[in-house]
Amino acid sequence: MKILIILPNWLGDAIMTTPAIELLAKKYTHAKFTFIGSYVSIEAMKHHPLCEQAIVDETKKSSSRLLATYKLAKKLGRFDLAITFRNQLHSSLLLYFTSTVLTVARSAWHSRFLLSHTPKINTKQHLVKQYAQLSMINVNNFTEDEIPPLKLYIQAEKFDKPTLGINAGATYGSAKRWYPERFAEVAAFYKDKYDIIIFGGPNEVEMAKEIEDNLNTLHVNNFTNLAGKTNIEELCANIGGCSLFITNDSGPMHVAAAYQVPTVAIFGPTKYKETSQWKNKKSIIVRHELDCSPCMKRECPLKHHECMKGITASEVIEAVKKLEL
Repeated sequence: MKILIILPNWLGDAIMTTPAIELLAKKYTHAKFTFIGSYVSIEAMKHHPLCEQAIVDETKKSSSRLLATYKLAKKLGRFDLAITFRNQLHSSLLLYFTSTVLTVARSAWHSRFLLSHTPKINTKQHLVKQYAQLSMINVNNFTEDEIPPLKLYIQAEKFDKPTLGINAGATYGSAKRWYPERFAEVAAFYKDKYDIIIFGGPNEVEMAKEIEDNLNTLHVNNFTNLAGKTNIEELCANIGGCSLFITNDSGPMHVAAAYQVPTVAIFGPTKYKETSQWKNKKSIIVRHELDCSPCMKRECPLKHHECMKGITASEVIEAVKKLEL
């Protein structure tokens, strides 16, 4: 059973498709997957044991994306089933151009015109549930209990000592980010119990350096700053080896969930009911209910950032204590 899957671009969203992919693997005997996606999504997903091909979609770089999409589809050929988890015109076109008979995407003007199955998915539910429902076409009486946890096939690192991971970044925008000095304050509180790793992508090196500087001021020296120093595989492996993870709503937050790492997730402007950790047995959300949230904006439109500014280090420390009970 050859199955083509177009992954979401964002790391966290790609990881939230993993329960749907596991359901497909269970449903279809001898399933073999071809994954197409952004560099980060492919780097995370290419390790799946049923992955036959993993292709970075670079059609956007072409002078004619339409022609590049057509050429990619013809190179791929026909599949038994093709699903896109993106709600985007060129994704629908790619599925259509492969000449696959059974093609699936959520309902949109382009998918309804081009593809065979375009279910209307309720967007006011967890994104994992949306993806699972999209993958399980023609399945009746589908329940949440049947949706498995997140899953990554990258081997977790094994640290010599209990390790606290700190992730202050969030690629989507500054509104999702809690403050470096408060992350440092929480980490300092637990310095005697955990070694500390600071995580971050290439664009979050400066923020990680702020945490590092604050830790130095607080006389903490058992930390490692890995911001900008890991590829996606190394990022996942190191997060998977943590004993505790403190993070904003971000891709690394979902990485931690895939490894069942006890996590405190700090939410501000985003919809926690739709993008929180999925089925992590030890996961706590810290957030404040405000009239203006969730606004889903990259930057605070009211300029006060109260959804994050109001969350104190002591609240996060108390949340960690609850996890440790």
